[in-house]
Amino acid sequence: MEYAESQGTPRSHSRLGMALMVVLALAGAWALVKHFAGASAASAGYDWDFAVLWKYRSLLISGLLYTLLFTVVCVVLGLLVGVVTGLGRLSTNPYITAPLRAYIEVFRCTPVLVQLVWFYYALPVLTGLELSAAAAATLCLTLYGGAFYSEIVRGGIISIESGQTEAGKALGMTRLQLLRRILLPQAFKKMVPPLMSQSIMQLKNTSLLSVLAVPDLLYQGQVIAHDTYRPLELYTFIAIAYFAVLLPITIWAKRMEYGVSKEA
Repeated sequence: MEYAESQGTPRSHSRLGMALMVVLALAGAWALVKHFAGASAASAGYDWDFAVLWKYRSLLISGLLYTLLFTVVCVVLGLLVGVVTGLGRLSTNPYITAPLRAYIEVFRCTPVLVQLVWFYYALPVLTGLELSAAAAATLCLTLYGGAFYSEIVRGGIISIESGQTEAGKALGMTRLQLLRRILLPQAFKKMVPPLMSQSIMQLKNTSLLSVLAVPDLLYQGQVIAHDTYRPLELYTFIAIAYFAVLLPITIWAKRMEYGVSKEA
């Protein structure tokens, strides 16, 4: 019992330290906003009024929740696409690898904003399928993230020494058994940092959904700014909201990366 308590103490201190860091970072960001807001008000005569945000709190909260839900869905679906595509890229059959490589390069070498607009406006014309803004955005970000996840999966697997594959084959393992028992468990440790980084990028990419009128946080902010003529307050709040969400995730990702590197 004493051992368990002594082991739990550093972990609780680490969580407390992370929470304190988040609070201090948010307080510092708010202090900077207030400082520059006051300075600009004195020089330009602009009267900052953040109280207007309270009136539209339900829209802002719904936009934030939609952003987070959309991120989770796109990350999960993108990981599924990335795992399947990444494993497919390991094939020696050019009829499998060539289309997969073309898909990956197209999505990695074109801006995601252009992809969003193309999926919403051009894809229905080419296929005859009517897509809602949310469906087009989900499909686009899923395939976009899947292209990057695919290369992460492939790179993690091929980084394992070939001798381990040869040893598994000598023991009579099938290719699937090699992946499940030898390659994937080791490769996953190397995949964790880039997978976390790309997932964080997916959250930031959701800010582009407003171009399709998807009701995410930025779009709701634009609607409110149009009604209140208070764009500076709205965009300042949105920036702080993204920061408040991403900072703990980034810290957690760094801790996970450190833990994985220690185990390796």
